[in-house]
Amino acid sequence: MSERLLFLTGHLAYPRLERLMRSMGETSFSWQICDIGVKVAALMTEAIITRRLVRPISADRIILPGRCRADLARLSNLLGVPVARGPDELSDLPVYLGRGGQTKDLSGFSIRIFAEIVDASALPIEALLARAAALRKAGADVIDVGCLPDTSFPHLEESVRALKAAQQKVSIDSADRQELTRGARAGADFLLSLDEGTLDIAEGTGATPILVPAPHGDLDSLVRAANDAARRGISFIVDPILDPIHFGFAESLTRYVDTRRRLPGAGMMMGTGNLTELTEADSGGIAAILVGLCSELDIRNVLTVQVSPHTRRTIEEHDAARRLMFAARDDGALPKGYDAGLLALHDLSPYPSSPKEIAEIAAEVRDANFRIATAEDGIHVFNRDGHHISRDAFSLFPKLGVEADGAHAFYLGAELAKAEIAYGLGKRYTQDEPLDWGCAIDTPEEDKDRLREAGHTLRKNV
Repeated sequence: MSERLLFLTGHLAYPRLERLMRSMGETSFSWQICDIGVKVAALMTEAIITRRLVRPISADRIILPGRCRADLARLSNLLGVPVARGPDELSDLPVYLGRGGQTKDLSGFSIRIFAEIVDASALPIEALLARAAALRKAGADVIDVGCLPDTSFPHLEESVRALKAAQQKVSIDSADRQELTRGARAGADFLLSLDEGTLDIAEGTGATPILVPAPHGDLDSLVRAANDAARRGISFIVDPILDPIHFGFAESLTRYVDTRRRLPGAGMMMGTGNLTELTEADSGGIAAILVGLCSELDIRNVLTVQVSPHTRRTIEEHDAARRLMFAARDDGALPKGYDAGLLALHDLSPYPSSPKEIAEIAAEVRDANFRIATAEDGIHVFNRDGHHISRDAFSLFPKLGVEADGAHAFYLGAELAKAEIAYGLGKRYTQDEPLDWGCAIDTPEEDKDRLREAGHTLRKNV
């Protein structure tokens, strides 16, 4: 027998939900819709559901609206039927039900992220540990201790030992032979950037050298260093070095291809900072392209740095990119249709409702509360007294009649400004929800089993 689904909704969403389900045609499941007796579906509560849902329930699974805050486990136990939470928007329901794709697993990755602390020598141990912990939380796997030229680093050994005691993997990045030796003896896991003339530093230390060409761009020297490391029984990683745009970028890309051809089984690294740091463009897209190249060439190590203000989220971006590329490669697919958080500025489906659908909802509203939505034609704001559309939030204010209600005016101003930003960029807007900036900002986890606290405009004495 096919699975029987029961969708719970409210008055306003019922017609649209029914049309959407009918438009899906023949399905592998049977379905029913229940209007639970509230106007807005998201406002249904556990108490309302348990009180109003008629028993016995002839369904194998109950689907709640995505914005309904209820304890699914408790409801399932009370109703004797598994209860699930659907997507926030009705337009996303077909995908949720298996039409047009399935939710992708982005838990896997094969690329290790080295995050460099460029000013490690200037940081006291406590500050270094705090920085390392933040980088680890952002997605870094190895903390790269940067050593500055002509700058003493008396607490290098102490820094390495403290990081190791904090369960961090550690690499040392220095052009100074003595600093590399000190770092290796203190227990560093990796040494950057050795060549055929300095490979001996790593011998007998247990540290993995990251080998580079010497002189710069000389792949023959890199291959010789790799072969020498193999003869000595030293595990190694090779890095042909990525150059900045207009300073050898294109040629450096060919070096990675040639290195993989000449050393087909070698571990490889790409330092992405020469592009993310030295290109005034949003770093998320740059990270995606470079990590995509790493995915094709089986480069399993990237060295990142976030010094410039515009690269403040580059660790998170590289983490999202490596998960996206891993999933796509595993599926033998393009890196498209996976929500990895890299679509910070624009959304693939910015408008969940058409102007016609919004107009139908507006026509059913019988109260004074304002609803705000966006569609291809602009920002919509409506209540029982009218439905207004504009691309400019300021032009809507004279039509709303809230001049004497400061709290309400402030709320509407904030929401309409957010809606205007979303409309201008082509991002999805949802009233009372923050805009989704992907991995560009931290998004706090929300407990969807509990109702939210009342917003500021609903609290007394504010």
